[in-house]
Amino acid sequence: MDKRLQQFLAAENISQSSLADSLGVTRASITHILSGRNRPGFDFIEQMALHYPSLSLDWLITGKGRMYKDADGKGPEMAGKRIIGVTVFYDDNTFVELH
Repeated sequence: MDKRLQQFLAAENISQSSLADSLGVTRASITHILSGRNRPGFDFIEQMALHYPSLSLDWLITGKGRMYKDADGKGPEMAGKRIIGVTVFYDDNTFVELH
């Protein structure tokens, strides 16, 4: 879980200190979790769920799935819009559209 917590901090662009302050835990406890010295307890997980509701606890605890929950459980969404296609560009100047 230490690596996933580090990934989350990077994705959210927050420091260990900021996380500790927002969760109401000591900075040392975050350091110990990130170093692998300690495993987070229920209270820590509960505070993560309360303060970061879009974070997937399945991902945080087990590493399965994606870091963030989907807005409706069906797929990525931004501002009420659903992704319906993606274009992949290759280095030989070709591309593929996926729908």
